[in-house]
Amino acid sequence: MPYTPFDPPRRTLMGPGPSDIAPRVLEAMARPTIGHLDPAFVGLMDEIKALLQMAFKTENALTMPVSGPGTAGMESCVVNLVEPGDTVIVCQNGVFGGRLKAMAERGGAEVVLVEDPWGRAVSPEKLEAALKAHPEAKIVAFVHAETSTGVLSDAATLASLARAHDCLTIVDTVTSLGGSPLKVDEWGLDAVYSGSQKCLSCTPGLSPITFSPHATEVVQNRATLVQSWFMDVSLVMAYWGTGTKRSYHHTAPINALYSLHESLVMLQEEGVEQAWARHERHHYALRAGLEALGMQFIVPEAERTPQLNAVSVPEGIDEAVVRRRLLDEYNLEIGAGLGALAGTIWRIGLMGYSSRPKNIVGCLAALGTVLADEGLSVSADEAVAEAQQVLAEQAAV
Repeated sequence: MPYTPFDPPRRTLMGPGPSDIAPRVLEAMARPTIGHLDPAFVGLMDEIKALLQMAFKTENALTMPVSGPGTAGMESCVVNLVEPGDTVIVCQNGVFGGRLKAMAERGGAEVVLVEDPWGRAVSPEKLEAALKAHPEAKIVAFVHAETSTGVLSDAATLASLARAHDCLTIVDTVTSLGGSPLKVDEWGLDAVYSGSQKCLSCTPGLSPITFSPHATEVVQNRATLVQSWFMDVSLVMAYWGTGTKRSYHHTAPINALYSLHESLVMLQEEGVEQAWARHERHHYALRAGLEALGMQFIVPEAERTPQLNAVSVPEGIDEAVVRRRLLDEYNLEIGAGLGALAGTIWRIGLMGYSSRPKNIVGCLAALGTVLADEGLSVSADEAVAEAQQVLAEQAAV
């Protein structure tokens, strides 16, 4: 059969990612492609590095986007720092802590697991106990904002404990970069990775990373070769380094990098701190509406990340049916639970360009209507009114 050009449906993306992409970012992707060694593109690369340093709040020279999704950034950090026989302490309180564990093990590490319940922050006390029990440990790896649950851990405290025991840190900030306070230099984080499609509202497929001088020194003094040629940052930095002369490493995803640059320019225009505050404000409005619908958050308030709201599915409701109706009838995407929480929660994202009052009101109206249709005694109008009241109070401040 003859195929025709693909015309995607127009959705509102309020799941765990990707998030809505701002029109000017989409427009940037459509600009003419130039060569990946073109002097004009090299200039763009320098600007992207500077903008990422702004977003991460770091002066690390080794700061760049990996050509691949957040998982590629995770793997890049792990394979560059972990050598066979190293002891690595991995904190797991959700799906992505488990993925860190699997990658460290594939790299030949002896993994010490620090486990906390899904929906709870990483326990500093448990980490400190593990560090004392394993003085040979070289690395502590943890997730700042766990995408599977919407829980935010205290990265500053965890990194301080690691430093006190002469350990490097590998930190997952895929969901936190641009949405929650993140201060790489002030907190002393060593190898940090993120994703382009969450709070940066860029196209999926890029993973910003940054390595501290200490982490960079460790990479440069490895006893063994990095097991992945493509992810070896000492090779990639010859391309993402400084100056006009760059060594060829791979053909960069040029148009995707246009979009990353534009999204970071938008973040600079708004202000990083202002972006954090916007996500928090909008979380409060969405929370008011969800609670009016009888939703219960699975994460204690003090440990929630505002850009990803995990709520329990009401008893008697088929969560998959609700999600499918929202998609089919309202072009609205929310996320399901992963792993141990599959079928029991919804994950509702307020990330980047998706974090707008229009989306909050639209989500609550649609969700409330569908839940009422499915037999739950709730009022969509009441949920919308509660959210709008919070938005109005915020605007008056």
